[in-house]
Amino acid sequence: MLLDDFHRLPAAEAREIVRVWADVPGWADALVAGRPYADVAALARRADELAGAWTEADLDGALAHHPRIGDRVPSAGANADHSRREQSAMRDAASDVARRIAEGNAAYEERFGRVFLIRAAGRSPEQILAEFERRLGNDADAEWREAAGQLSQIAQLRLEEALDDDATPEAP
Repeated sequence: MLLDDFHRLPAAEAREIVRVWADVPGWADALVAGRPYADVAALARRADELAGAWTEADLDGALAHHPRIGDRVPSAGANADHSRREQSAMRDAASDVARRIAEGNAAYEERFGRVFLIRAAGRSPEQILAEFERRLGNDADAEWREAAGQLSQIAQLRLEEALDDDATPEAP
């Protein structure tokens, strides 16, 4: 979608798009209210700036329906489609790595009370496993902040995938 098309959407439709990037209602509302943006980079900077104010409750709300890393994503819709693409490397995970990630999911949820979130795009299953193991050593405060940072990275990737600047070639 072109950025100008995003700017022209009714607020409710624009909010639905933004909440696919990260399901944080106040953040989505602020991004929609901030339209128009000069370019996608300006929108991305604002999204990152606003994400810096996310609370632990914002994170928990955003993760309420988020799939576990390595699980099949059975639902339909834009959010599910993004999750399937972002976790595509997990399809090729060795059985031992997949088993250890499943065990990591259970340990993480028991320790922190939420699903483990990581920007899976661009990471191998082994890298994801190493992050699981490292982050299980975090204290609760450090971990929710790290998870919120991962959510922000995911939101940035989704935003950049969703929007293009209007680029009209100049006439010679």
